[in-house]
Amino acid sequence: MTDKNEKQKQLDQFKAHNKGPKITSDQGVLLEDTDNSVKAGERGPIIMDDFHLREKMTHFDHERIPERVVHPRGSGAHGYFQVYESQEKYTKAKFLHDPKKKTPVFVRFSTVVGFRGSADTVRDVRGFATKFYTEEGNYDLVGNNMPIFFIQDAIKFPDLVHSIKPEAHNEMPQAAAAHDTFWDFASLTPESTAMLMWVLSDRGVPKSYATMEGFGVHTFRWINDKGESTFVKYHWKPLAGVHSLIWDEAQKIAGKDPDFNRRDLWDNIEAGNFFEYELGVQIFTEAEAEKLDFDILDSTKIIPEEVIPVKKIGKMVLNKNPENFFMETEQVAFHPGNVVPGIDLTNDPLLQGRLFSYIDTQITRLGGPNFAQLPINRPINQVSNNQQDGFMRMENPKGRSNYFPSSLDGEGLKTTPEKSGGYHHFPEKLSGVKIRERSETFNDHYSQATLFYNSLTDVEKKHLFEAAVFELGKVEAKHVRERMVTNFMNVDENFARTLADKLGVEAKMPEKSHTYRGKIKDSPALSQIKTFTPSLKGRTLAIIIDEGFDEEEVSTLEKKFKAEGIMTKIVAPKLGEIKSNKGKAREATKTFSTTHSVLFDGVYFPGGDGAKLLADHPKALNFLEETFRHNKPIALSGDAKTIFDRSRLPSMIKGIDDQGPSIFSSHGLIYRSSQLSLDSLGTEMIKALSKHRHWDREGEKLPG
Repeated sequence: MTDKNEKQKQLDQFKAHNKGPKITSDQGVLLEDTDNSVKAGERGPIIMDDFHLREKMTHFDHERIPERVVHPRGSGAHGYFQVYESQEKYTKAKFLHDPKKKTPVFVRFSTVVGFRGSADTVRDVRGFATKFYTEEGNYDLVGNNMPIFFIQDAIKFPDLVHSIKPEAHNEMPQAAAAHDTFWDFASLTPESTAMLMWVLSDRGVPKSYATMEGFGVHTFRWINDKGESTFVKYHWKPLAGVHSLIWDEAQKIAGKDPDFNRRDLWDNIEAGNFFEYELGVQIFTEAEAEKLDFDILDSTKIIPEEVIPVKKIGKMVLNKNPENFFMETEQVAFHPGNVVPGIDLTNDPLLQGRLFSYIDTQITRLGGPNFAQLPINRPINQVSNNQQDGFMRMENPKGRSNYFPSSLDGEGLKTTPEKSGGYHHFPEKLSGVKIRERSETFNDHYSQATLFYNSLTDVEKKHLFEAAVFELGKVEAKHVRERMVTNFMNVDENFARTLADKLGVEAKMPEKSHTYRGKIKDSPALSQIKTFTPSLKGRTLAIIIDEGFDEEEVSTLEKKFKAEGIMTKIVAPKLGEIKSNKGKAREATKTFSTTHSVLFDGVYFPGGDGAKLLADHPKALNFLEETFRHNKPIALSGDAKTIFDRSRLPSMIKGIDDQGPSIFSSHGLIYRSSQLSLDSLGTEMIKALSKHRHWDREGEKLPG
């Protein structure tokens, strides 16, 4: 009892001495700073004696068993990587030398926030992690679909994730940033501003993993055989182009098919439409890095492609689905510290913290230190060391030497000199005092947010604004909405003031106004629309039919679409056989109850008596109107004009004329009259599909 009273007395004295809540370690030690890791100099690497970082990250890493804390919702595929030409001028990594060599890879795509049961199409960052099984060991490029991140120092990662996860008191909302705790954190963390603009843009809702860029986020080092070092930033460029969903569409897909991106990956690979990406790099020297208007160790910054171009050095093809989801996609273990000779790390404080966190997480999630022995994680070259025992040990080492050096079991293992292929860290010169501070070179939190916003088209800016209204409109705390608007005043004043009006708050000027420090005013490479490349890769078309549809039309165009790699699905009011005008039956695999326009890239209504029946079907009319609303291509033939006439579209689009061919390519709406050949209809629809969206419709709104 005495001990209890004494502890209470000490606690009362502590509270009296420290008025108001004070943050402490788990051991009760008052903390002067929980935003910066302890480094060897303000731009130096994190050092091991940062007990607070290790305590904070260890607690965070072990919060979920066995689900990942972040990135639990994932999909994966096998494939290969092939370099275009040798990069030995810059790196001694052998898999980047021989253009004839195909290096096996496994890629895991993922959302970040939601649990395993959440939907694919939520607004979120996407993980893009690649494991290269090289002859020198495994190399992991663990990145995202956005080139920057919310924070500059890994010590803040638990805070970021806790804020964006479901709120602690009621476990809501799931897989969403549109709630108070996230925006409270974001509004108090100005370094997040540029990343917020990326997430609020169309990049936050990618159409497909095949149409999603990937980035290494951090700056890394390449080292050649001469010991010379250059810096490198990684870019995955999808050959299918970069495309996104519309927010209304993304929300509906989440309800209609929460596995939308996962299914798209699986179905396309099974159909032979392999996912393809080019690996691009921005290579630059230390001297070039010093001329940039920001610090290359700051993960909230990009190097604009107009400043340092992206050089495409190789191609990755994903061509095989996993045989067992759990064994491969769930048990794959990535780690940014899995590097091979010729590739080294930098002092980026976000990267440095990840080097501790990732391996620590795998120990809990996969049951112990032997996760590298799982088939999906095992290197293709021989593994030799004296490690033994531990949970889930799968290999049975012979002999009694579990230490180094040893001589009792033959000659014993030996180390490998650098010249013979042994891994050697770049001998970077370090200096500085041990300090828990951030470099002054990390202090510009708004210029790149402005650069990103200025680089978008009007359509993209409109989408970003609507996303901000939605996200912050869900925030109940008025002072949080107001503080966030004030932060946005440093990005674009007109954007912030218009947003404030929608959110019912005052647009207050920041206490200290921000001066733009960028060397360029806009970067066209940041816009999906400005950099658009026509592509049919992975396109899926709905063919809507009913009894009496035109058999010749459907058969002819199906073959034409298939020849271009376009997948088609027959949709009808009911499943099973639907008879054509020639009495031939077609199998409908989808109905208006089991599918929706948002699950397709376009729609085709063939002619015939079936079109007249569909004109009386409300769900057929809705299919047409929703496809139009989401800016997707539409093809109508002959009698299908009746469907168009009974929809709400004629009041918006004038000029469809029975007397002549009518191709509204600017709207992506194609009508086949008697003077337009069937082949021309197919050709025009293929062109329209290759454009993905028809953004000139953005000004058009359906009545009601």
